[in-house]
Amino acid sequence: MVASIKNLSYIRHANMDVFDPDQRSSIMRRVRSRGTQPELVVRGIVRRMGIRYRCCPENLPGKPDLAVVGLRKAIFVHGCFWHGHHCEAGRLPKSNRSYWKSKQTRNAHRDLRNARDLRSRGWKLMIIWECEIRSRNRLESRLSRFLKLKP
Repeated sequence: MVASIKNLSYIRHANMDVFDPDQRSSIMRRVRSRGTQPELVVRGIVRRMGIRYRCCPENLPGKPDLAVVGLRKAIFVHGCFWHGHHCEAGRLPKSNRSYWKSKQTRNAHRDLRNARDLRSRGWKLMIIWECEIRSRNRLESRLSRFLKLKP
């Protein structure tokens, strides 16, 4: 009982997060960088198109989520929150805003550096935002154009 009162006082005073710092830390540690649901959706679409690809090749800058080596095309599937997309899912939380803004800025700079490095190696790249996964038809046609398939 004392622990739950202690947690409630943290929430009331912090007026921000519904989890205490240890619980939040545990939740954030479970966030994966590979094999996410949006990535699996994109993989499924590309696989149905009959395109062969590699997942997260270590020899390419940024380890693209999908790399079509024969066409020298890379596809990144970015989470809106983690990469600072300008949509509802990408908005900053109310708590610890300076940390999250800094995190998104660092991720965006890293993404730009990786994109520049890939282009300098002769690769073309496509970025798919997590929020774009909702419209499967639009996503399929975008992927088809990028991979130069007939729609």
